[in-house]
Amino acid sequence: MRRFLSLVALSLFALSVNAEQTCKTVEGHFEASVVPPGVAFCPASVPLCTEGRVWGGIQGSYQFVMSGLLPSSAIGGVPTVFFFAGKSTVSLKSGDQIIGTDTGSIDLSPAGGFASLITFDGGGQIRLRGHFDGVAGTTSGDYNGTACTP
Repeated sequence: MRRFLSLVALSLFALSVNAEQTCKTVEGHFEASVVPPGVAFCPASVPLCTEGRVWGGIQGSYQFVMSGLLPSSAIGGVPTVFFFAGKSTVSLKSGDQIIGTDTGSIDLSPAGGFASLITFDGGGQIRLRGHFDGVAGTTSGDYNGTACTP
């Protein structure tokens, strides 16, 4: 009986947390520039950072800090394609921030592309796909998904 009551209490807590969130479908665009490791907000110990802006369903500026990069060739993939993970921080026009874990793959060839999934700490996910210009040091593309706020 005690275990049953604990499960009921946990379920009610989970429902109340979800009930307090407001989630909306979002889509839009982004563009950014590469920030070299050791410059501005980008720690010297990471492979890559970017900084840019988003507009559409989410509006503001963002910073991405890549925490790791693994070659896809290690599992039979393309030599220029890498899997990555990192943190994205979006500073909204309202002054609020949303933070998420960003995972995906990127082609580091001069005219490569990338695709990623940002899972926001406060709920929701957006999917990004875009172009990576290794020569110019820029990224641009589209996003869609769901963003949640308390």
